[in-house]
Amino acid sequence: MYLPETFIFVFLSVGAASLFGFLAVASWAGARQQERESYYRNDMLKKLAESDTNSAAATLAYLQEKERTAAANRTAKKREGYLVGGFINIAIGIALIVFLSAIGHRPEIGLVGLIPGLIGVALIISAYLAVPKKAA
Repeated sequence: MYLPETFIFVFLSVGAASLFGFLAVASWAGARQQERESYYRNDMLKKLAESDTNSAAATLAYLQEKERTAAANRTAKKREGYLVGGFINIAIGIALIVFLSAIGHRPEIGLVGLIPGLIGVALIISAYLAVPKKAA
């Protein structure tokens, strides 16, 4: 016998199990990749420490420059994330103000949209104040 409620429950149960299974595997794979990169970097530094050539100094300088570049990229991505999140929250706040004012007969209900809007403003301010433009 076919029951729509049972079908929906089974569908949602399988979907939830699949989602969390995927998240677990993705998290494990990311951690494993980071572990491999760290292992190979440390192995290379160990080999450089054992060698006495001038190329070791050049390689270390290259690695330090690469690390500085990666840190600057991380800082830029963090700043960009704050800006995008802020603009999205401001847009959601404006949309809530318009929507709630239109469906409600009292315009003060739309003031609920100020909450995500002001959170967006705070995110944009923190992007300019808390996250430095250049990594040290």
